[in-house]
Amino acid sequence: MTLKPKYLLLATLFSLLSAQVYAGTCELKITRTACAGKEAISYKKCDGEKSCSEFVEAASAKECGEAAVKACENKRLDITKSKVIGATFDDKKITTASGKDDFCTDYKLAATEFNQCK
Repeated sequence: MTLKPKYLLLATLFSLLSAQVYAGTCELKITRTACAGKEAISYKKCDGEKSCSEFVEAASAKECGEAAVKACENKRLDITKSKVIGATFDDKKITTASGKDDFCTDYKLAATEFNQCK
């Protein structure tokens, strides 16, 4: 059995739209602490501000929390001293498994990537 082109198009559109229905809005609220004298470059990702929001795709609050922990990664050790990341999923605040607001407390490499300013 083969589908007529218009039914195939409708089936494709339906599958694309249904995938969008299940995705929620995941907002990561990022606050950076810069190394001394490095504020301009550290805050550049937030248009010069210490804090800003970033929106990422997530299908659930759990996925949003995982994205928040991943966003804690700090490759610029001599520029950004640390980060604090909070998150909301569909406008509802979410917390870590231990009930904390800062997802960077669950970031496994925080000890090696934070507080490394020279």
